[in-house]
Amino acid sequence: MDNFAKAINQTPKIVFSHTLKNVDWASASLATKSLEETVHDFIQDGRNDREVFVCSPSLIAQLTGLHLIDEFQLCIHPVIAGHGLPLFKNITEKITLKLVNTKILAGAVIHYCQPLHEIPV
Repeated sequence: MDNFAKAINQTPKIVFSHTLKNVDWASASLATKSLEETVHDFIQDGRNDREVFVCSPSLIAQLTGLHLIDEFQLCIHPVIAGHGLPLFKNITEKITLKLVNTKILAGAVIHYCQPLHEIPV
């Protein structure tokens, strides 16, 4: 857990909030532009060669709608929670995913899927 804590503390984070005015975490910054503008700026910055992980269901839905997700990493635990936040809430279009890899963990499976963006005719 200590290694994870060290890694997460050093990982740069962008916080999107309608209510926060500042963030206290040294490796976090508050977004000042829209989600789409922030992601496009990040992509255009040639220094960003690392992966970007999005953990918020609402941001995942928004980025999916903007076609800005290259890969979904879906970790499936063999538990039926009975409630919780739906991951793909408010996504109204059908998106076909291509399974490109799987990883079996102790008690869970991660599916690595890439969205197949259909080209309009």
